[in-house]
Amino acid sequence: MATPLIVGLAVAATAYAGKYSIQAWSAFKARPATARMRKFYEGGFQPTMTRREAALILGVRESTPIEKVKEAHRRVMVANHPDAGGSHYLASKINEAKDMMLRKTKGSGSAF
Repeated sequence: MATPLIVGLAVAATAYAGKYSIQAWSAFKARPATARMRKFYEGGFQPTMTRREAALILGVRESTPIEKVKEAHRRVMVANHPDAGGSHYLASKINEAKDMMLRKTKGSGSAF
């Protein structure tokens, strides 16, 4: 007599668990798209690169230490290197961003 009762409760519990699992999955799929971790900078380039744009291209903050900037440059450059099917233009922009973040600018050499 107790066995049919236990089986009935188990079936009911399984049904409720399935119902709530389906509802949770539907809510998960219907959630609004948020800006998740973007791997690389999305957008056009400004005529003159700023430090902010350089940080966005490399995916770091403007106050990032030199070692982290170099790691980010390597990661982005590997993904966009011209020898691996990337663009020469993008590679030049990535290198320019690294130089900007490392405070190297064009013509910063000697004044001679």
